[in-house]
Amino acid sequence: MKNGDLLADLGERSGDIALQCSETAGFLGALNHRIQGDAAQLADLQANMDALAASHGESVTAAQELRLTARRAGQILAEGHDVITLSIGELTGLVEHVTGLEGHLRQFLSVIEAVGDVSDELGAIARQTRLLGVNAAIEAARGGAATQGFAVVADEIRRLAGQAGESAASVGDTLHQLDRDARQLIGGVEANIVRGRGVGRHIDRLRLSMAEIASLVTQFGERSETIVACTDAADGDVAALRHGLTTFRQSASESAARADEARVQLEGLESMANAMLNSAAHGPQRTRNSRYIALAEEGAEEIGALIEQGLSDGHIDTAQLFDVDYRRVAGSDPAQYQTGFTAFADAMLRPALDRHTAQDSAIVGCCLIDMNGYLPTHISARSQPQRPGAHHWNMEHARNRQIFMDSQTRRALDGEGDFFLYTYRQDLGEGRYRALRSVFVPLVFGGRRWGLYEVGYLI
Repeated sequence: MKNGDLLADLGERSGDIALQCSETAGFLGALNHRIQGDAAQLADLQANMDALAASHGESVTAAQELRLTARRAGQILAEGHDVITLSIGELTGLVEHVTGLEGHLRQFLSVIEAVGDVSDELGAIARQTRLLGVNAAIEAARGGAATQGFAVVADEIRRLAGQAGESAASVGDTLHQLDRDARQLIGGVEANIVRGRGVGRHIDRLRLSMAEIASLVTQFGERSETIVACTDAADGDVAALRHGLTTFRQSASESAARADEARVQLEGLESMANAMLNSAAHGPQRTRNSRYIALAEEGAEEIGALIEQGLSDGHIDTAQLFDVDYRRVAGSDPAQYQTGFTAFADAMLRPALDRHTAQDSAIVGCCLIDMNGYLPTHISARSQPQRPGAHHWNMEHARNRQIFMDSQTRRALDGEGDFFLYTYRQDLGEGRYRALRSVFVPLVFGGRRWGLYEVGYLI
């Protein structure tokens, strides 16, 4: 095999290696992105676990306080039960005593009635005695002087009879008043007896309520003991889970760091392989990339001529061409920007980009990239209107007016040469990539480098 063929074969193999490195680095980048996302979620989970542990600690404390409260409630209830039982006993005795007063008062009423009967008999005797005294006085008057002493006795009998009648009347009035008072008292006692019987029923219900409360407090104490046992067991589980999450998070962080180190090493290998690929592409031998290099140079020449014509005709000026005042399009996601060059690029350059893309089925797309990675326009298939809320779709189908930058594009923007052939990862957003080969041709206007014309393809 000739040296030129060897160089070409080496370049192709280097391109394949660079492409594989790019794909692997992209995979590692996506993996690292996922690991970092998982690590972030683990951090959030660990924060939640810390909050849960704090809450659980409070629950343990509350459960222990609940157990103490249950025990204290049991003690208080036991003491209160004894006091209430004693009070209920005294109250029951009082009710029985009040109830027993009715019999005594009714006996007293019978005695009053008996005394009243005696008082009535005494009144009748006093009346008869008074009548006897009157008769005796009449007979003494008939007897004259011989019965004068008997008249004195008769007067004394009438006087005593009058006093006895008055006493009997006074005693009768007093007995009537006493009878009324006693009957009123009996009525009140009877009402109190009725109330006492109601109190007795309430006392019975109170005994039942106290028994139910005692049962509930016992259950409460048992439940609190169970809660304390569960919280003690859960406390160990929470501590073990926190330790496991901490260890897992540390492991994830270490894995992310190692994956990132591997990605950096692969990117370095990719860069070296790309340098070999680019060097081989500049040799005299023909390779699989030669057709796309030629198409890129032809496309860059046409795009440069269209821009020069626009400057000459006044459709655009140098300030607009080199405008880097990127004005964000409101509501765009991912972000799109407008510059003074955007409208001209869409109208005058996009049709040429579409034509050059259609020249070969392996071509993914042709575009322009300024020195900051801004794409003022793209092929029509990649310049669709953005869809609200469709970030992934927009990232792939609305790539115009976005800003992209990767190490190979930066290398081509800063490098010196007529073209650059590199493999690189096309950023599709959210850690998604597509490995491509791209030919970058510098675009220079008025001696000032504007950026690159790019042809991306898959072979």
